[in-house]
Amino acid sequence: MKTTYTTYGTCAKFIDIELEDEFVKEIRFIGGCAGNAKGVAALVRGMPVDDVIARLRGLECRSGTSCPDQLSQALAGMMEKQREKMSA
Repeated sequence: MKTTYTTYGTCAKFIDIELEDEFVKEIRFIGGCAGNAKGVAALVRGMPVDDVIARLRGLECRSGTSCPDQLSQALAGMMEKQREKMSA
C-alpha cells in the first residue's frame, strides 16, 4: 500500500509512505530537515506499523506536532483504512 500524506505544522510538506502488509517498507519526507528525515525513515524501515505509531505519536517540535508525529498520524490513518477494508 502506498500513499502520499500532506503534513501540517511541520517543515516537511509531504511524506511518501509504502507499507508491505503491516510493516514499513519505505518512508520519504519531502521538505524539512533532510538529515533528521532520512534518519527517522531509516530507523523505522522494516518495523511493524503499530510499533512505529506507538513510538512516534505525540512527539513535538513546533505547533504541537513534528515530522515523526505526522508520520505516526499518517500510518494510523492508513492502518485504519486497511482494517476497515478487511472487516467489510
